[in-house]
Amino acid sequence: MSRAVSRPALRRSLALLAGAALTAPLALTAAPASAAAPYTVTALKVTVRAGDRSCTVDADLYRPAGVSAAHPAPAVLTTNGFGGSKADGSTDVTAKSFAARGYVAMAYSGLGFGKTGCPISLDDPRIDGKAASQLVDVLAGVRAADDGTRVDYVTKDGAKDPRVGMIGGSYGGAIQMATAAADHRVDALVPLITWNDLSYSLAPNNADRGSGATGQVPGAYKYQWTNGFFLIGEAQGLAHPGLDRSRTGGAGCLHFVASACQTKRLLDSGSYPAQDTATMLRYARSVSPVSYLKSVTAPTLLVQGQADSLFNLNEAADTYRTLAAQGTETKMIWQAWGHSGGMKKPVAGELDLKQGNLETSYVGRRILAWFDRYLHRRTDTDTGPAFAYYQDWAPEGSSYATASGYPTSGSQRLYLSGDGKLVDNQTKVARGSRHYRNLPVASSHSESSLAGLLGMPDTAPFDGAGTHLAWTSEPVTGGPADLVGAPEVTLKVVSPAAERTQNSSDAAGKLVLFAKLYDIAPDGRKTLVHRLVAPARVPDVTRRFTVELPGIVHRFQPGHRLRFVVAASDSAYTGNRGIKPVTVTSAPGDTGVLELPVMRGHVG
Repeated sequence: MSRAVSRPALRRSLALLAGAALTAPLALTAAPASAAAPYTVTALKVTVRAGDRSCTVDADLYRPAGVSAAHPAPAVLTTNGFGGSKADGSTDVTAKSFAARGYVAMAYSGLGFGKTGCPISLDDPRIDGKAASQLVDVLAGVRAADDGTRVDYVTKDGAKDPRVGMIGGSYGGAIQMATAAADHRVDALVPLITWNDLSYSLAPNNADRGSGATGQVPGAYKYQWTNGFFLIGEAQGLAHPGLDRSRTGGAGCLHFVASACQTKRLLDSGSYPAQDTATMLRYARSVSPVSYLKSVTAPTLLVQGQADSLFNLNEAADTYRTLAAQGTETKMIWQAWGHSGGMKKPVAGELDLKQGNLETSYVGRRILAWFDRYLHRRTDTDTGPAFAYYQDWAPEGSSYATASGYPTSGSQRLYLSGDGKLVDNQTKVARGSRHYRNLPVASSHSESSLAGLLGMPDTAPFDGAGTHLAWTSEPVTGGPADLVGAPEVTLKVVSPAAERTQNSSDAAGKLVLFAKLYDIAPDGRKTLVHRLVAPARVPDVTRRFTVELPGIVHRFQPGHRLRFVVAASDSAYTGNRGIKPVTVTSAPGDTGVLELPVMRGHVG
């Protein structure tokens, strides 16, 4: 049986499953040959201490021609997304691109990937961050690679302080903040499409988020994305035979650290006993920027994707708000593409990962300016506005709008009427009670999270009859209505079955629901914006609660209606345990309220 699949075929299958949507590192092609500075590449091995283990990091060092101890240059450090390595088609090209532009570049395979040792530890600042800090030591020239190679041509701000920035996406994005928290010698960060809180990313609970983190219990388990990651991680031994023993995992996993393995096991169980859940949340947050951003002082340009159900816009917004509040220089861009849909070719004018159109794309120019300002220290460089967002309705060349910060100003309230309408004044609310119930299986569909990765078509979003409630606005009139940000809804529901289980020692008994927004065209066609939903595990069904929906940038054209839906389930997530019928009652002085981040126009 083991001979039925060749090793090359296995590698191709794993690469297909990983796809750009899971690895998501930034791929920047080198400048044209006529303009590119030549460079040399040296393969290095660097043995590092990573947590309680020592292991060897596999890296490539790129040195531009003309760069020397007498003529040093700043450095750029980059690593792979999940499932990749220094040799994949993006990490490698990223380093080449910056070397061609005169930067010393180091590309390395992250811990547990490629030919680098140690198990996968989810960008833990105490492990992955400390390991990357030892690579900064190499760039500083204060330690040599295992073969004795020593670097003496990186610009320095002190005897042991190299001028170094970091860039990368997804898994290669979070490592930047983990490294900067562990090592303040890092001078500039450009994390793309990465997470703020893994407990929110993998089991989002959008109910009463408060300070930004997910709630005190997991929401709905995002099992499709999580299982995809897990399979890729566990298959590393098959994809890369001959791995050293330092890669061995714990708690029953082949290649993950024990705490990550235990977290996956708890999520798979569908049971959230108090002590185990508290331990899981503490671990997931400890390896996430939400726990250590207070230690990040490096100027940070956040780039997040609007088409991203894995790490949605709220994650970057949470990071942005935290960094800005503590005085860390930060700016944020919401670009068109993210993890969802297999990271299809970017639309015209966007940064294209296959072309590396830095100078001709908005995001590319912003990245170049960021490093120009903070690595070359050209203080007159304009790094752009605090917040920029992609408008898919705008013509090429004017696709990005800007604001002085986030959240932006402008909002509109709509009220949930008992007759299924969304109305713009409480006095228009009709009295009424409406009901739905969940089924033993999912009856609503937002996406098949891995469909885009495997090149497969996905079923259009739908909601089964009797298993959801919908409220629809009047048509937009007098010009389009533009939404930029995260909508919020405040609800009160009645569910006696949920009341009977909500105080159990197992939080999995609490009611779960899914909130989302559709755009309804005049002909009845409906669009679930970027297929995004907001899972919520209701903290207390006897009280009102607020659900923050994923951030969006969307234009409702004249004649279109906005539809708000609460569904009992979603096929991309686990949901309720047991049948829990729900009633939503509306009255003029007591009804649900939908807060929309309307930048322009008016809905309804």
